[in-house]
Amino acid sequence: MRQVAVIGAGDTKFGELWDSSFRQLGIEAGLAALQDAGVGSRSIDALYIGNMDAGRLVEQEHLGALLADYAGLSRDHIPAVRVEAAEASGALALHQAWQAVASGMYDIVVVGGAEKMTDVSDADAVRVRCAGIDQEWEGEVGATDIALHALMARRHMLDYGTTREQMAAVAVKNHANGSKNPKAHYRNTITADAVLKATPVATPFGVLDCAPVSDGAAALVLCPADKAKRFSEHPVRISGIGHACDTIALSSRRDICTMDAVVRAVKKGYHMARITPKDIDVVETHDTTTFTEICTIEDLLLVEKGAAGKMALDGATAIDGKIPVNPSGGLKSRGMPLGAIGVAQVVELVRQLRGKAEGRQVPNARTGMALNIGGTGGTACVTILEAMN
Repeated sequence: MRQVAVIGAGDTKFGELWDSSFRQLGIEAGLAALQDAGVGSRSIDALYIGNMDAGRLVEQEHLGALLADYAGLSRDHIPAVRVEAAEASGALALHQAWQAVASGMYDIVVVGGAEKMTDVSDADAVRVRCAGIDQEWEGEVGATDIALHALMARRHMLDYGTTREQMAAVAVKNHANGSKNPKAHYRNTITADAVLKATPVATPFGVLDCAPVSDGAAALVLCPADKAKRFSEHPVRISGIGHACDTIALSSRRDICTMDAVVRAVKKGYHMARITPKDIDVVETHDTTTFTEICTIEDLLLVEKGAAGKMALDGATAIDGKIPVNPSGGLKSRGMPLGAIGVAQVVELVRQLRGKAEGRQVPNARTGMALNIGGTGGTACVTILEAMN
């Protein structure tokens, strides 16, 4: 297998983008990534697109061919593939693209993630988010994605002493980071008091504990690592990946306080990269809720179980902290266009490892890790990246 590098990264703004269509967002992000890589469209061997539910959101399937056509690639008959894994669709598309380059099948591959979520009603957007849970055993009896995360949080609070104040600290930190990110959906700072007094959603969560529904897209350009310097002065190597699945239904899990798929995926990633958790300088993790960030930091083996909440409250996960987490603002502040999440996380890490994350740069970042999950942890994708110079 060949080593694979990221040579280009691009994204759109995340938010309520009323004036942009799904295809426009995808093309904007893709062109930005190609420009960053200095690669022309004629050099592209394949296209991979992560998307969760454009069929219901914009009534459009056949997305690979659609975006290839709109990008002007159909004349060259470029193979284009749509990948779906609920909210983990973007990261899994990246993993599929990585495999295509690592195997030697293709040399230059574009991978993107996109979602257009604000053109439907709030109720329809919630139903789409809930498509990642078990509809027969959870959805049909009234459970929602957020309600299931709330059950996990309540049990974690009982077993490990996690508090509402610790969760609020995650929201405050991510909004502070997002205020420095020009592409973020929310760029306002908030207080812990505002989080604790916010309108209830599902106990223990208020509205400020939950990531927003967003439009947006992100894209990357991959090539063999030994060719990366031909295109980019600051390539970033994908040194480890891990993908694992668990039961979709929360009731069937071994332990609802631990996402076993995350643990399995990150162990694969560490093994492939030949590093340990102590080597990670910056993390972009999936924070559907404030609790989800706390839980995933633990399941990524960065801290002991039950310790992440205290770390958030103490500032250890801030940009200048011991383990910087979500310098982009995370899903909570940057936004949550479902199919774009996993690709956008890696776009942020590429900027961090290049030293180009202006205003939110993690000092001396050389190794980064992204975690993208589907549903309540039914799918987990871990990507580890290292600066090449």
